[in-house]
Amino acid sequence: MAQLLDNTFLLYLLVMLVGLLVGSFLNVVIHRLPLMMQREWQRECAEFSGQAAPAESPFNLCVPRSRCPHCQHALAAGDNIPVLSWLWLRGRCRYCQTPIAKRYPLVELASATLAALALWRFGAGAQMLAAVLFCWFLLSMTLIDLDHLLLPDNLTLPLLWLGLLLNLNTLFVPLSSAVLGAALGYGILWSLYWLFKLATGKEGMGYGDFKLLAAIGAWFGWQSLLPVLLLASFTGAALGLGLMALRRLGEDRVLPFGPALALGGWIYLMWGKQLTTIYWGVAQ
Repeated sequence: MAQLLDNTFLLYLLVMLVGLLVGSFLNVVIHRLPLMMQREWQRECAEFSGQAAPAESPFNLCVPRSRCPHCQHALAAGDNIPVLSWLWLRGRCRYCQTPIAKRYPLVELASATLAALALWRFGAGAQMLAAVLFCWFLLSMTLIDLDHLLLPDNLTLPLLWLGLLLNLNTLFVPLSSAVLGAALGYGILWSLYWLFKLATGKEGMGYGDFKLLAAIGAWFGWQSLLPVLLLASFTGAALGLGLMALRRLGEDRVLPFGPALALGGWIYLMWGKQLTTIYWGVAQ
């Protein structure tokens, strides 16, 4: 193990291989978690209305096996090798030749790249392992929010509690700062939500956004909230303007705030202290 830690190339290779494997699992989470939640809501609605819950086959992150969404053929183990299977099959299902979305290998590559960047930023150690988990949570939530305008409690709340637990020993910030960051993170966006709703009668964001900012505050303390919000506002506005210029964002389409928050949280993870120092230097 010591030799592995001393060999930079092998360490990066191992981290990226693990990142590819986890990325394959994240694809499952991104696709199935919203469907699992939809099934749960349908069961609850049926029970509330006094109807029998619909009979359904088991469906979770492990069951059933991965299958082609078009022909429903179960995929063999060789079809699930991250990135390589997609390249080998030339982006098409082995059984029905339907094109396989490019998102699958891109998520796997993003997962591996984020892990490698965390190793580069923090070196091998506890902070690096925590940072990788943080990045994988953000990646999953970003794509789910883009697809469904939804930030599941199954992801935001574990991320929040994990941040508080990790900071028991001041992994990133003192616990007092983490607790205050979680409370203020939720409270700031909750207050903005109600001010906007009272002023316009419309909902400007969802409760999942409150919980995501609370989670970021739990990881990096109350000091991170303003920089993260500024970064999220700038990146969200830039993305919105870019999509409008490309005519891909019409009046009937809502741009979620979750991905911008996630990007702001990731930037703060990587360069937060440097950016804060630069900001206060310019401000003075």
